[in-house]
Amino acid sequence: MSALSTPAAALPRLERLIGSIERFVVGKRRQVELAVIGLLAEGHVLIEDVPGTGKTTLARALARSLELDFRRLQFTSDLLPSDVVGVSVLDAATGEFAFKPGPVFANVVLADELNRTTPRTQSALLECMADRRVSIDGRTHVLPRPFLVIATQNPLEFEGTYPLPESQLDRFLVRIRMGYPAREDERRVLRARNAPDDVDAIEPVLRRAEVGELIALVRSVRVDPAIEDYVLTLLDATRHGGRFVLGLSTRAGVGIVRAAQARAVLDGRDYCVPDDVKSLAVPVFGHRVVPSPVQTEDAGDGDGLISDLVERTVVPA
Repeated sequence: MSALSTPAAALPRLERLIGSIERFVVGKRRQVELAVIGLLAEGHVLIEDVPGTGKTTLARALARSLELDFRRLQFTSDLLPSDVVGVSVLDAATGEFAFKPGPVFANVVLADELNRTTPRTQSALLECMADRRVSIDGRTHVLPRPFLVIATQNPLEFEGTYPLPESQLDRFLVRIRMGYPAREDERRVLRARNAPDDVDAIEPVLRRAEVGELIALVRSVRVDPAIEDYVLTLLDATRHGGRFVLGLSTRAGVGIVRAAQARAVLDGRDYCVPDDVKSLAVPVFGHRVVPSPVQTEDAGDGDGLISDLVERTVVPA
C-alpha cells in the first residue's frame, strides 16, 4: 500500500509543501492553500492583485517545491503563439519539418502578467489548459502530466493590457487575490530581505511520483449526493433571477467539486462536507460570473455577489 493512500498519511507531506512556500509567502496561509488545491485538483490558478504583493513569488515557490519540470514565461505585447507552444522548423539534413516544443511543455508553467499579451497569444493557452495538448500543423502533441498553469495579472493597469475573455477565465479553477500583508507579517518580510534568487534555491519537498499519488487520492474522496445537490443549486441560482448577465458553467460545477475534494484532503478527510464548498465558492466562482450592472451598485463585484448567494442558500444537513 502506498504511503500516501489516505488523507491522514498525506497530511505531513502536504504540511511540508505548505511550509516550504510560506517561507517566502509570509502570512498568506489561505492563498498558499488555494494554490495547493489547484495543484491537487488538476486545475489552473490565476493570481491577481496589485504589483509587489507576492504573486510571482507564490507561483515560483510552489513550482520549486515540487520535483517537476518548471518553465516561466514573461508575457509581453510582442510575444507570439509560437513562443508559447512551439514551432515546426525545417531540418536541413533531412529536408523535413521537425517540431520544437515551446516552454508550455512542462509540468508547471508560470504565465507571468498574462494580460499583457495580445488575445491571439492568450488563446494559445486555451487548448493547453482545457485539453492538455497542442495542435500544430495538423499534429497533436500531448502535454506532460501533471500539467498546471499558474498565471498572474495586475487588475489595475490598463495601459498596454488585454483583459482575459470569459472563455479563458473559465479555464482557471481558482482565482487568488493576495492582498497586503498584516503589519507584523510585513515586518518579518522586511527583516528577512530575501533576494528573488533565494526562491530558486528551494529544495523540492515532493517527488513527481508523490504528486501523482496525491492527485489520485483527491479523486477518491467521497462526495455525497447532498453535496452535489448543493452545488447544482448554487449553479442554478446564478443562471436565473437577473443578478448575473453570465451565470456559472457546468465546468465551474465540476471544478468546485474537485476543489472540495482537495480541500478535504488538506483537512485529513476522505469525504467532503458543505463547508468545503462554501469556503471555495468565491475563489472558484467569483471570476467566472458577469454581474448585472444594477446588482454591482449594491453588492460589488462577482465575489460579493457569490458570497451573498452562498449566505442565502440553504446548506444540506
